[in-house]
Amino acid sequence: MESNVRDKVVFASPKDEVERALLAGACVRKLGIKFPAVLDGFDNLTERAYTGWPDRMYLINTGGRIVYKSKPGPFGFNPDELRAALQSLHPQVVAQQ
Repeated sequence: MESNVRDKVVFASPKDEVERALLAGACVRKLGIKFPAVLDGFDNLTERAYTGWPDRMYLINTGGRIVYKSKPGPFGFNPDELRAALQSLHPQVVAQQ
């Protein structure tokens, strides 16, 4: 993918969980991702459970319930929709931003 080459996040496929975690950490750092990221296992159980492909943003409340699911990204991401969902959960925190 052109953007991966431009952003210098092109890597060979990892061969084990440790290598996968190292590559994920490198991508988070190189792309400047500022929010917590989680890593799915090689079994891709999370991806299958949440249909996370191509890309999705989820907001999950403290009870484990999905309260916001974006359209497929990256072009389906709508920061205003996510902000509104965050505001509905934590109005005082979002208002301070």
